[in-house]
Amino acid sequence: MKILVTGATGNVGRLVVDELLALGATDVRAFTVDPVRAALPAGVEVARGHFGRLSSVADALTDVEKLYLAPHPASASAVAELAADSGVRHIVDMSGPKGAHWQAVEDGVEASGVPFTHLEPGEFTSNGLLWAAQIRAGDVVRDAYPEVVNAPIAQEDIAAVAARVLLSDLHAGKSYVLTGPVALSRRAKVEEIGAALGRSLIYRELSGDAARDHFRAVMGEAAGDWYLDGLAQSAGYPQQATSTVNELLGRPAMSYREWASRHADQFR
Repeated sequence: MKILVTGATGNVGRLVVDELLALGATDVRAFTVDPVRAALPAGVEVARGHFGRLSSVADALTDVEKLYLAPHPASASAVAELAADSGVRHIVDMSGPKGAHWQAVEDGVEASGVPFTHLEPGEFTSNGLLWAAQIRAGDVVRDAYPEVVNAPIAQEDIAAVAARVLLSDLHAGKSYVLTGPVALSRRAKVEEIGAALGRSLIYRELSGDAARDHFRAVMGEAAGDWYLDGLAQSAGYPQQATSTVNELLGRPAMSYREWASRHADQFR
């Protein structure tokens, strides 16, 4: 059974490849724009291309039975149609909360008629790296919306779920909301990073123009505005943790403190 992993240079797609191999998959093809940067393991077939060049997608889909579809809303419909035409019998896509920016991915996949499984993670634990430069520089973390609560998930767990679902025929038609094990405020996340580092970090709230200027400086104008506006919309609507990762993998999702401990060098 040939499995195509798209976005194989990305933070999740690259991990999906590793998880598939760890579970015994022997016919994995990785679709990537940059095979050298992807540093794919021996034995993984490489298909070079990108979603913006659909002919390369069509070539990569030859003889594929299962597809991991990385989130790219602009091309999702076209890629899913190509998958249907190629005889793919299961698409596992990564999108996001229903009705949000990523809804176009799920809509495109469902319209293709190919059996699907939607993976719907919320915020990634890796977004905590937005604070890394401040933490490397001192003990004060400047941030906005300290009481916004969600249950961030590690990319490693998303990839592990994706691989399990790809190798099974029991998940067609399902949508899985993926979270970490505990819901935390942004202030609490900073405290968890401090605990992982053995330091006492001070959270200092920013608001108004100061907050917008800060996020634009860290992320760029468009991304900073998008992220900050998302925080504003989340205020007063705490996300609850789900047990889905535990149910699918037979182990708890990675905690925020464990994630911070694994990535401690990036904060030092």
